[in-house]
Amino acid sequence: MDGETQDDRQDRREFTPAEIGALSHLYRGEVYRSTIWRTRLDTTTNWSVVSLGAAFSLTFSSPEASALPLLLVGLLIMTLMLLEARRYRYFNVWRARARYLEVHFYAPMLDDGDLMTEKNWQKVLAEDYWRPNYHVSLLTAMGRRIRRNYLWILSVQMAAYVGKLVIHPVSATSLEQVIRRADIGPLPGELVIGFGVTYLTAFLVIAQVTSRRDAARSALRDRGRSLG
Repeated sequence: MDGETQDDRQDRREFTPAEIGALSHLYRGEVYRSTIWRTRLDTTTNWSVVSLGAAFSLTFSSPEASALPLLLVGLLIMTLMLLEARRYRYFNVWRARARYLEVHFYAPMLDDGDLMTEKNWQKVLAEDYWRPNYHVSLLTAMGRRIRRNYLWILSVQMAAYVGKLVIHPVSATSLEQVIRRADIGPLPGELVIGFGVTYLTAFLVIAQVTSRRDAARSALRDRGRSLG
């Protein structure tokens, strides 16, 4: 590599054939575990989509049907998103380890044509096995899942709710009429709509803040040479 000294190459560890075989099996195991947890992530996303579809069916089944299911499903989607963020933290452990092996072990072999690897990378990976821990916070995991999936799901939910207020039971002729249709029992429409806007804004803020944090972390890393 550019700027590499002879001492750096001498300090690197060369693995025996048996150790290379063990690392290959370790890599396969980490990829397998990340694949399993990725499947679990997809499951919670599917549950969110199906739940929102069921709310659509109830809300738009007739002009007189209540828009309340579209609001209640938001609580379920939020719960599923939190569950998915927790699963993502597990997934990220296996994904990060597999990526770390790719960058520090396989890439140098393919690039240099020898078995010389990054200096001291084994200690970082060994420490992660000795003392396993999450590589990202729950908030970061939430932000990543919101940006990938849930922002679009919540946007569709909000659009459907507004559409229901506008067109049912008949097309609204004024903003005041739309707000009055949002009334839920003793709760005025202004409060209900305000809560919905706050709900969506909170997700947007989380997505934006964590996106900036991820960008800052990426800028500090050198071509993915750290876990997480």
